[in-house]
Amino acid sequence: MRLSKCLQETKPYLFVELNRKRAELEARGIDVVTLSIGDPDGATPQFIVDAMKEAVANPAYQHYPAYAGSPEFRTAAAGYLKNRFGVDVDPMGEVLALIGSKEGLVHLGNAFIDEGEYALVPSIGYPAYSAAATLRNAHIYLMPTTPENGYLADFSHVPEEVVAKTKIMFLGYPNNPTGACAPESYFDEAIAFCRENDILLAHDNAYADISYDGYRPPALLQRPGAREVGIEFFSLSKGYNMTGWRIAFAAGNATAIKALGTVKNNLDSGVFNAVQQAGIAALTSDQSTVRSQCAIYQRRRDVLVPALNDMGLACEAPKATIYVWARIPEGYTSMQFADFLLNEAHVAVTPGSGYGADGEGFIRISLTVTDDRLEEAIQRMRAVL
Repeated sequence: MRLSKCLQETKPYLFVELNRKRAELEARGIDVVTLSIGDPDGATPQFIVDAMKEAVANPAYQHYPAYAGSPEFRTAAAGYLKNRFGVDVDPMGEVLALIGSKEGLVHLGNAFIDEGEYALVPSIGYPAYSAAATLRNAHIYLMPTTPENGYLADFSHVPEEVVAKTKIMFLGYPNNPTGACAPESYFDEAIAFCRENDILLAHDNAYADISYDGYRPPALLQRPGAREVGIEFFSLSKGYNMTGWRIAFAAGNATAIKALGTVKNNLDSGVFNAVQQAGIAALTSDQSTVRSQCAIYQRRRDVLVPALNDMGLACEAPKATIYVWARIPEGYTSMQFADFLLNEAHVAVTPGSGYGADGEGFIRISLTVTDDRLEEAIQRMRAVL
């Protein structure tokens, strides 16, 4: 049996191995505090669950869903963009429902990248960006993404021969895993670069609504010229505690939306209609549950960050996302230090190297555990550090 070349070059998803190691300890009866996965610990708000319950019982929602999403869901998504960012989009031509934003990001490679071409990918970033290229037998050019440049992927020095063969540039701010936030001027520079070089700009805005200290992350689509070159991905997973529901949407350039929709037409049957009804309830709500969730994460952030710094794990308080990005002690690789914390403190964190070569020397810690479990994790780490 011979696997495809692209699959042979595709690494197993980061969390598969992390989950295996944690499961081995738990099978031995060891309690592990899991700070490695960005899965909100809170329940999905009840009004969203109720909308789903009502929709499940409706025979009209029990048939094949529309590939692009129901007109009602796409209209709700467009309304969210208008209310949140002041952006006007055509719900029928510039919005596409997704089975989670990860699906859309990877499928974008199928829509635009041919074998031997390039995708520009941050050297620290969500692994799906690289997968979009690798699964097309395409090349990846890593844009330096380092503390020195504020974790803003540097596309200013991409070699001309690479630019000439590049179809997509992936960005994601607020950033997973670093928590970095991009100023509007950075988006303007990215838009100008992509327009000049006929490159599709794909912006992953999954953490648009998880922010602190009064900060409100912008959208790429707010910027002048963005719709000429850009497509932006929004997820309901984090803001509404809906990771298991698998619903998101893309918005932006009509050609890119149509191309991504064509891929989806051939690969899936769309989002379950009842889930879309739940998504409508979320997107059209007063967003008070999102604000309440942000307050919880901010409280946890304000406990964790000073504790990590006291332990010698240098970090800054992020303005957005549900992660803290911390530097590890010298003498370890990121994986070694993550294994050390898992085996000695029984605390699971994510090695920064799993997000790219420039993530070496760091770990990502999630704020998605209850306050008492976070305190327990801090005490355990203190004991071994």
